[in-house]
This record gives sequence, structure tokens and C-alpha cells, in this order.
Amino acid sequence: MKIFSSNRLLLFALGIFSLVFIVIPAHAQDARKVRELQRVTQAQQQRLEMQQKQLDEQRLLIQTFQAQIGALAEKVTKTTVQAPVEKAVTSDHWAPIADVPPAKRVVTSGQDRVKLSVSGWVNRAVNIVDDGKDIDAYFVDNDNAESRVNFRGTANINDDLTLGAEIELTIGPDKAGSISQINKEVGDVFDQRKVEATLESKRLGKLYFGKGFTASYGTGTRDLSKTSVISYATVADTAGGMLFRQEDDGSLTNIRVVDAFQTFDGLNRRSRVRYDTPTYNGFQLSTSLLTDQKYDAGLWWGGQGYGFKAIGAAGFANPKTDGNGHQYDGSFSILHERTGLNLSLSTGLLEHDYQPDSKNYYAKIGWITDLFSVGETAFAIDYNKTENQPAGIGDGYSSGIAAVQFFEKYGAEAYFLYRVYSLDRDVGPEVDDIKVVSVGTRVRF
Repeated sequence: MKIFSSNRLLLFALGIFSLVFIVIPAHAQDARKVRELQRVTQAQQQRLEMQQKQLDEQRLLIQTFQAQIGALAEKVTKTTVQAPVEKAVTSDHWAPIADVPPAKRVVTSGQDRVKLSVSGWVNRAVNIVDDGKDIDAYFVDNDNAESRVNFRGTANINDDLTLGAEIELTIGPDKAGSISQINKEVGDVFDQRKVEATLESKRLGKLYFGKGFTASYGTGTRDLSKTSVISYATVADTAGGMLFRQEDDGSLTNIRVVDAFQTFDGLNRRSRVRYDTPTYNGFQLSTSLLTDQKYDAGLWWGGQGYGFKAIGAAGFANPKTDGNGHQYDGSFSILHERTGLNLSLSTGLLEHDYQPDSKNYYAKIGWITDLFSVGETAFAIDYNKTENQPAGIGDGYSSGIAAVQFFEKYGAEAYFLYRVYSLDRDVGPEVDDIKVVSVGTRVRF
């Protein structure tokens, strides 16, 4: 057995001692690295947990928004039924045009159960008129669609019955039908277009009581051209007050444009009792009774199919005016929805007891297109002939070119019209043509 010397033992002890000093610091350093790594890992895990929590909150918020949007979409779908209209457009047969009234904002009413809507428009124009002698500018309220304000209240009695009240007022300074070479500024015109109460049943129809449209009014002016704000069957509305001049000496006659051109479009707006049947297959029948035992009736129709949309109407009236008999009128308009091409026709007749009957014929071709991003643009060319109006005096002829630009986001239109009025007199001196350039705008509210 070997016996180690003291020197060897001392060297062995020193080696062990040195090894301990080397290993312990290295082990301590590794421990610190492990603790630092654990701390970083824990911090990253906490950040991931926080991010996951935020994502969960955002997901819950999105689901809530989606639910609200779905409920709102369902409510809008129930309120504004558009599906039948689209179905009718693509159908291969004629179907009634869906009656979808424009959405209206509701304002506060004095009655808790009554919804009140306020609407209307301002429609102003400048007419530059050449009457054969003078050329002058007239600033007018456009009688094609005079400026107005409308108040309408409705109350649902039950699921079938709706009670209504409507007041519509004309507020038209210097109306085109009143302005002439003699009277260039007639001042404010304030008139009651409608003051009526209504009771409507989905099953039985609608009853009107008060002043408003008679059953035959509007049957002679059905129009899908989108130019009726300045051009439609009642051609006299643009410059109805202007007087014709004699060719020989340039003096003014007492014949206005509105005297020479008549549409015979029903009995206008009167105090009456009116009843409208429910619509059946696009057809609706109306009748009304006025004072002095005057009465009238109107038959209305609207449908779409084969890529077309069409509307039409026919009217009958007994105006009971001296020397006159019954009055008849009708109109029809058709639009090809893809191309925007359209055609509108109108005719009317007023019987006279002791002279030839007065008659009116009107035709218009139009085109609706998208030239600008702000809205549709509509163009139209029309021609009108009125026979024996004024009765027994002569025939009136008129032609016009119109353009209307819509600004859909703002409820506004800008329009242009050039129209010629000619009167071929049976008696008396010949008269000069009246040429009118009309430029204006309508702004709705």
C-alpha cells in the first residue's frame, strides 16, 4: 500500500479548493441567467394574456354591432318593401307597380298619437321671353311645380285604418301664370292647395273630405320622363300669363298663353268628397262629388314587366259651366328601364254646346341617363296641339326642348327649357309667336 506524502496531499487540497472557486461562480452566473429568462418569459406571457383579453373584448364588441345592424336591417326591410319592385322589373309579365312612398322624417306633433311630417320645395326660374316685339327677362315662380310647403299628420287607428290630415300651401311670389308684359311683378301668391282630412283602409280604400285633388285631376298628365318639373302635358304652365301680340302693329291682344293651351286635365283642386278604391292588379278607380252637383271620375293604372315601366289614366268630368258639356282626358307613359328611353302621350276634350269641341293632343319622347356622378340627367322633346281654344278663336301649337339635371344627395334639380307658342287664329289679326327660354332650379326640403 502506497502512502501519500504530505506534499502530495497539500497539492491535492489546493486543487480541490481552486476547482470550487471556479465552479461556484460559474454555477451562480447560470442561475442568474435562468432567473432572468424566467422573468422575461413571465412578462411575455402576461403581455400575451393581456392581448388575448383585448381581442376577446373586441370580438364581443363586433358581435354586438353585428346584432344591432342585423336588427336595424330587418326593421328597414319591414318598413320599406323594395323586393316586389325588383321582382316586377325582371318579370316576363305585366305586374302592378309597387306603391313605395318615400321615407319621411317625423317631427313633433301636438297630438301624442299623430305623426307629423313637413316637406315642400322652392322652385324658381327666370324666363327670357321674345313676344315678337320685345325681349325681356321675367323672374317667376315655376307653375309647373309651384313653390309650396306641406304639413301632413297621420294616426293609426288599428292595423287597417289610418286617419290623416293634410294642409298644403302655395307660397309663390310672381307666379308664371300671372306674370305678363303688362304686369311684370304681381307680388306674393298665397293659396291653399290642400286642406283635407282622410280616412284610409287597406281593405276598403281611401276617403277624402275637404279641398284637394278631384278624382280626375292628374289623369291627363301621367309622365315618366323625369322632366315634368319644366316640361309636361300642361305646356302653358311655363309662361301662362304672357300675352300674344298682333303681327301688324305689335299691339298686345287679350289672349294669354294659358287661354290658347289647355290640357282638360280633370277638375283641378276643389272642395269635394272623394273616394279611391283599393288597388287591384295595378288598377284603381276614383270618384268625387263637388258643389253645384259637379262630379268626376278617374281610372288609374301602373305596372312593370318585360324591362318596362308604364303608367296610365283616364278621366271623366261634368264641370257644369255655361255653354259646355262633359270633359274627357287620358294619358299614358312608358319607360324602358335599362336604356332610359321613354314616351308620354296625352289627350283631352271639352264639349261645347254651340261651337266645335276643344281638343288637346300632346306627345313627348325622352331619355334618362347617367352623365354625371351627382345624379341622373333627363332630356325630352315634346309637341302639343290645342284645337278651338279659346273656343272658336283658333288652334294653338307648341314645341319644346328640355333638360333636367338631378343632384340626388341634396334633393335639388337644375333645368333648362326652350319653348315656342304659336296661335293660328280663325278670326281677327294674326299674332306673333312667343318664344321662351326658361332656366331655373327646384330645391326640396
